[in-house]
Amino acid sequence: MSKTFYYDNIEGKNISYNKLLNDLSNTNSYSTYCRSNSYYSIFKHIILSLITGKEIILLDNDFSQEEIHKLIGYNKNIFDIKSIDPIGQINFNDIIDKIKLNGATCKLTLFTSGTTGMPKKISHNFDSLSRFVKKEESRKNDIWGFAYNPTHMAGLQVFFQALLNQNTIVRLFGVERVTSLNLINEFKITNISATPTFYRLLLPADHICNSVRNLTSGGEKFDFRTLKKVKQMFPKCRVRNVYASTEAGTIFASEGEEFTIKSDTSHLIKIIEDELYIHESLIGESESLVTVDGWYPTGDMISVVSENPYLFRFISRKNESINSGGYKINPSEVEDIIRSFDGVIDVYVFAKKNSILGNIICCQVVSSNKFLTEKRLRLLLKDKLQEFKIPRLITFVKSIKTSRTGKLLRKN
Repeated sequence: MSKTFYYDNIEGKNISYNKLLNDLSNTNSYSTYCRSNSYYSIFKHIILSLITGKEIILLDNDFSQEEIHKLIGYNKNIFDIKSIDPIGQINFNDIIDKIKLNGATCKLTLFTSGTTGMPKKISHNFDSLSRFVKKEESRKNDIWGFAYNPTHMAGLQVFFQALLNQNTIVRLFGVERVTSLNLINEFKITNISATPTFYRLLLPADHICNSVRNLTSGGEKFDFRTLKKVKQMFPKCRVRNVYASTEAGTIFASEGEEFTIKSDTSHLIKIIEDELYIHESLIGESESLVTVDGWYPTGDMISVVSENPYLFRFISRKNESINSGGYKINPSEVEDIIRSFDGVIDVYVFAKKNSILGNIICCQVVSSNKFLTEKRLRLLLKDKLQEFKIPRLITFVKSIKTSRTGKLLRKN
């Protein structure tokens, strides 16, 4: 029986590697623009792009028509399907060989998440997208829980890691909590890479999943408290924290909140006024990105822990800071404190326009603790935060809205 390539509870798909190879062999059409509800269709077209050397532009299925026009141009037809000659019978080794052959020249275009503004268009080749991907004999039995959107950087990196090692992929993105946990145990998933927001959606820690060996956190500020709780569910796992961006791919990795700038990459990294800058040689091709004397300002603010060795941790996004009554407030700091309270599963701190203060601080809280009332939460915060950082409006909700990439949606 052929090994499973992709399982999707939402679509009702269970695709074997033999089925994938057969579908690729018989594909007779192609479009530069890839926009689909089906993750399998997206995966298939990415592979087709890599093995034929054709450009592919990955569009989120929930992009509005207006967004698409702004992103790719009003005169472009995303439904322009071209006939191609089927590639014929192909085996897995052929796929790997062709990907290696076309890796440096094949153009894959994707878009930033748009969490805090209009998405930006970035083009990469396979080599830059797979900088941290490893093909090793020891990884051939890995089973991946796929917890990202496949049209974004993090999703692509997980996909390539799984594909090159001929691993099974099980969709967890957009799946209900209990179903996700059942799938992890049913398929004996060994690896999960996701945002801290996704891991919070798995709480409370009332399930045990012994198969998971590796958890990777990325896409947002590392949430040590959440990962500590999640490790109760995955007692045999190792946790890695990854810093990656659509602009540059993966740059740093650590086993905690602190990153180090290694000697072989130090010449490509700068810290200016507490903001991380990366050299333009690391970023993809884009007309939307502005560099300063060859350096790209990431918008990520850091705090230096030590100079020798050089250790730092990420604090927040530069554009997430909230100005309220003349005070600058980091919403991540307030969220971290609230998440530390018993029963809090998730929290979202945001600004609301105010004619007197400019903005007031608000928050939404998801809690499993029935004794955690607004009054109780305010009393707890008085011992932890300065008065101006305590949210004026506190709302308890069942869930918090996330972006198309599974992160907190930092929009008012």
